[in-house]
This record gives sequence, structure tokens and C-alpha cells, in this order.
Amino acid sequence: MQTKHLDHALEQEFSGHAETIHRLKVSDPAFKALLEHNHHIWREIHNIKNGVTAASDEYLTSLEKQRLDILDDIAKLVGDAER
Repeated sequence: MQTKHLDHALEQEFSGHAETIHRLKVSDPAFKALLEHNHHIWREIHNIKNGVTAASDEYLTSLEKQRLDILDDIAKLVGDAER
């Protein structure tokens, strides 16, 4: 299955690009750090939405905006790598 290299936080957003993401993840430490940061934020958002962690609406919104910025960065790097 192509998505085996993606964590659950990225499966929907980048399912068609698993191989490129995996290649970047193993060859580019900055890209790997970006993925790890994305995963950390995704997990925090998930925990807040599921009532595991208490947080204000403002904090949740801030996390969601940060994650969108990270996803934009990931998409640009993946797109550049596929050209």
C-alpha cells in the first residue's frame, strides 16, 4: 500500500505523494523535522477535539492555523521534489 510511509496525520492530505514524502523524509533532515512538527500539532489538535486535553478555542484555532501553514510548506516541498 502506497500510504505505508505516511502517518495518519498526512494520509488524507498527501496520499498520492507517499513515495516522494518518504524520499524527502529520509534524505532531508529539515523536511523530516517539518513532518515531526506537523505530527505533534496534529496530535495536540486531535486530543483537544476528543476531550483528552483541555484548551481554549483560541488556542485550538492557533494550532489549526499553524498546521495549515506547515501543510502548505510540505505541499510546496513535495511539489518541488516531483518536478
